[in-house]
Amino acid sequence: MEIEQVLDNALRKAAAVWIRPDGHEPRLVWALWRDGTLLVVVGGTEQEVPGLADGVTCTVTVRSPTTHSHLVDAAATAHLTEPDDDTAAALRAARLNSRPQWDSVYRLELA
Repeated sequence: MEIEQVLDNALRKAAAVWIRPDGHEPRLVWALWRDGTLLVVVGGTEQEVPGLADGVTCTVTVRSPTTHSHLVDAAATAHLTEPDDDTAAALRAARLNSRPQWDSVYRLELA
């Protein structure tokens, strides 16, 4: 199975991933896998990810959705993005236990 397929399968089920922006410690964050991209919201009432900024490279660590063991590390580049209405609605719907208000949304392009 190719690494892209492994990532796609795992990220479809993942509620959280580890992100380590270069030069910073890893941070467990909730993320949304949508249309082949990993979206991470930060600031406001949402999580903080020190070092995450436009153009920053980082490592995304994905755990198995069934065993929770380490599955794969993938290199990614963060891109600041302005979500369209459908994507913003999906981000809000994914946060069932809160009223999300974020400052920034990053699209992590996996290498």
